[in-house]
Amino acid sequence: MDLSLILEQTKNAVAQAAVFIKKHYASVSYDQIEVKEHNSLVSFVDKGAEKILVEELSKIIPNSGFWTEEDTPNDLDKELIWIIDPLDGTTNFLHHIPYFSVSVALWNKTDLIVGVIQDVMIGDVFSAAKDEGAFLNGDRMHIRNVGLSHSLVATGFPYTNEYPVDAHFEIIKNWLMRGRGMRRFGSAALDLCYVAASRTQAYYESTLNAWDLAAGILIVKEAGGIVSDYKGKQKMLTEGHIIAANPELYPEVLKVISDQDIF
Repeated sequence: MDLSLILEQTKNAVAQAAVFIKKHYASVSYDQIEVKEHNSLVSFVDKGAEKILVEELSKIIPNSGFWTEEDTPNDLDKELIWIIDPLDGTTNFLHHIPYFSVSVALWNKTDLIVGVIQDVMIGDVFSAAKDEGAFLNGDRMHIRNVGLSHSLVATGFPYTNEYPVDAHFEIIKNWLMRGRGMRRFGSAALDLCYVAASRTQAYYESTLNAWDLAAGILIVKEAGGIVSDYKGKQKMLTEGHIIAANPELYPEVLKVISDQDIF
């Protein structure tokens, strides 16, 4: 496969979805919002963006499968799988907070091989192909290797209320007392891109889905970062929790999280 060509074609598909989403920004009415589960919202915009992506990506690789967030039936039996989050940060979108993204990855069931994430409102495009580096708007990205005292740490909070709150706040307290600060933005895909672009130096979150993470995992790795689940393994897509950091900071982030009983 020509991954460079596939990457460029994927960018075009993502851009089309982003145009659709931006067109409907601040125009979704309250009665057009669906509640999938506690704190998990969806609208016709998510579904429409996914339809655009599935149609365009199917043209790039006609016999590919899909693993998506919304209505498209998941087909994980194919050799190549598109992992799609058509609108990552739906709650931000619906509350008119301009921080949300489109995320698409291509997976061969062993490795993530293409990843594209577009910041819908700003227009930044983060991209990577396996072994070919990570890029922001065409410029190569490299992780900035600094320790905790010089680091911003980003996180996200689980949608469900059924998680060990005290343990999570102990972890947060560590970053607040010892780091440069904390951020909680609301789009896991963009959070990972911010690590790759050295806007933050680490990111962690639990109770996520594969479509939140897939493209960002590849982008961080190709930028020189380290990514794992909370146990230091490579089961992020199935376990739903993730750590991403620069190589100097990663061992400390893993230890702080591992020291808390959060499973």
